[in-house]
Amino acid sequence: MSAEPFTPHAEARAPKAFPALTPVAVAIDQLRASADPVPTESVALMQAAGRVLAEEIVAPINVPPHDNSAMDGYVLRVVDAQRSVEQAAVLPVSQRIPAGHLGAPLASGTAARIFTGAPIPDGGELVVPQELTEASDAGIRLLQPMGAGQHIRCAGEDIAQGSVLVPAGTRLSAAHLGLIASVGQGRVTVRRRLRVAVFSTGDELRMPGEPLGPGQIYNSNRFVHTALLAQMGHEVTDLGIVRDSLDATRAALREAAQQHDIIITCGGVSVGEEDHVKAAVQAEGELTLWSLAIKPGKPLAHGKVRRADGSSAQFIGLPGNPVSSFVTLLIVVAPLFKAMLGETAREQALDLRADFAWPKPDKRQEFLRVRMNAAGGLDLYPNQGSGVLTSCAWADGLVDNPGGRAIAEGDTVRFLPLSGLMGLA
Repeated sequence: MSAEPFTPHAEARAPKAFPALTPVAVAIDQLRASADPVPTESVALMQAAGRVLAEEIVAPINVPPHDNSAMDGYVLRVVDAQRSVEQAAVLPVSQRIPAGHLGAPLASGTAARIFTGAPIPDGGELVVPQELTEASDAGIRLLQPMGAGQHIRCAGEDIAQGSVLVPAGTRLSAAHLGLIASVGQGRVTVRRRLRVAVFSTGDELRMPGEPLGPGQIYNSNRFVHTALLAQMGHEVTDLGIVRDSLDATRAALREAAQQHDIIITCGGVSVGEEDHVKAAVQAEGELTLWSLAIKPGKPLAHGKVRRADGSSAQFIGLPGNPVSSFVTLLIVVAPLFKAMLGETAREQALDLRADFAWPKPDKRQEFLRVRMNAAGGLDLYPNQGSGVLTSCAWADGLVDNPGGRAIAEGDTVRFLPLSGLMGLA
């Protein structure tokens, strides 16, 4: 009896429809265009570090508010300074002006003892550092010529009243907080922190501390993603590992969408039969992007998940390979965060020398893990595989290499510092 010929299932016979790969720049623009800014809130200046300013700060006063001394020394008139130098004249000290106190108008022919930050009295035209004077009981004598305005900090020299001190969209650094404090403002209006829900999919995933069974791996991506998001200043909810089923994935998406601005999943966005995230997002909302012209990180997805009230949460499906998810989170997804926060984009790229060769480039735009060396060039991690997370721990930046471009040793390349991509610089 002859065996019946094998007939594949209809789905197996049908050719797979792979979407055209979206260029990285187009994907970033698409994500940014989809962003709705999160609400604002007022916070105390002491709690504002790392927050994104929603309303510009206009200086209500001059800083410094008055002309003041940049030195410990003596304030005097120009004509008296000239006489002291040319005629060895001793100028009596008529008053003492510490910081925080106003002096009397400066009497002609005298000097006033003054300290750093103290207001310049009426009539004072220059400050002589104390080390450039010779002091006696009778007064002081200048040891070298001095000009008008020397060692005087003018009112408004740092900040002019009415000027824009900090523009909206600025991520507030320690220096920004100092500026705002210097004009007397104790509260600022900022964007609320992004609320990000994170979960992984995959029955093969286990947590550190658990025993590994056959075919299982530890879930390193969970720690990378939650740490990166926290470093960026977002409120992160870790929803753990969702089992590989369509129903479970849909339920996790619905739950996450209710209280979060963004849902980030890892894995399940490829084309395998156990990759359910794509179908789940389409069932619970819409999928607007799938597959990028990027290496590593091609299977990245973007869409939205509907909430019960008709609004939507942003959805990002990161690829499962650890380097792929690390790179795409920083390169493609971080600009979406900035758009939702109204944060002004800043160019972080540097043109540096490649101290390596990359003779066989991919057709896709590549992001190579590199590290600056002592000679000011860039070294390449020897294994650029998408599963080699060691390359990310070793690197301090990425080379943004256009698709199809070979790199010869000594070429100038575009270097993206990791600190800048993470929003830490």
